[in-house]
Amino acid sequence: MSNRRVALSEVGTETTAVLASIEGGHGFRSRLAALGFTPGTPVRVVQNRGNGPMIVSVRDTRIAVGRGEARKIWVSTGIEEP
Repeated sequence: MSNRRVALSEVGTETTAVLASIEGGHGFRSRLAALGFTPGTPVRVVQNRGNGPMIVSVRDTRIAVGRGEARKIWVSTGIEEP
């Protein structure tokens, strides 16, 4: 069994997941790395209303992430798959 990997945009409010990977160009990945988004880092979804930006907590900092950006950030939710 392994952890389920999903896009950050699919993670519900008040859920903590672990950052697995980031898709996108060098500039996008570098900007997120500078904000603390590095593989293995816990990411807690503070607000995900299904449309518009999400608010996530990374390394004790709240960050607004656009919906398109959130689709490029892959996390492990800890939900076991059979």
